[in-house]
Amino acid sequence: MTALEQYLADYLQLRHSLGHQLAEAGWLLPGFVAHLDACGLPTVTIEAALAWAQQAPASPQGRVSTIGARRMTAARGFARYLSGIDPATQVPPLGLMPHRARWRQPFIYTRADIDTLLDLAGRTIASPLRAATYETLLGLLAASGLRIGEAIKLDRSDIDWAQGVLLIRESKFGNYAEAAVMPSPVTGLAVCGNSAQD
Repeated sequence: MTALEQYLADYLQLRHSLGHQLAEAGWLLPGFVAHLDACGLPTVTIEAALAWAQQAPASPQGRVSTIGARRMTAARGFARYLSGIDPATQVPPLGLMPHRARWRQPFIYTRADIDTLLDLAGRTIASPLRAATYETLLGLLAASGLRIGEAIKLDRSDIDWAQGVLLIRESKFGNYAEAAVMPSPVTGLAVCGNSAQD
């Protein structure tokens, strides 16, 4: 194991111990270390990081690829770690390989689309209980704007019919939210507004 490979193993172990997933860095950085070793470099240089990031394969069908920028982000994090061990390490600056995330335009379901989905769920699913479950789930998503994970985690105890409040557990960033509910022709309830709680 080379010195850089050991530094990488220590870096990933440290970040994991701090609670970071680092799935992408764990997948990308061994290639970066191999590139540095192949170039005979004992540490990260801006030139080497840029050359490695630009080796990213072209995206198929003319799509904009973000792998080069993602490689640079991984290399920058590793370089920041190494700079505390080896003062000769160069940390690539932010913006060296800028990219803009291109989000797909959202598909907005019309009332007719929702009615069709609910009808198909009721007619095409053989088990009546399963059909009713999917109809309810789809209707709840349409009426409330909940994320699928939030809706699936709901339990009977999460709705307070007397107060008209729906408790959304483990919402974004691990918080919970309370949403006021009122009758809706789609699901029997609709979420009117919510207040995030710490």
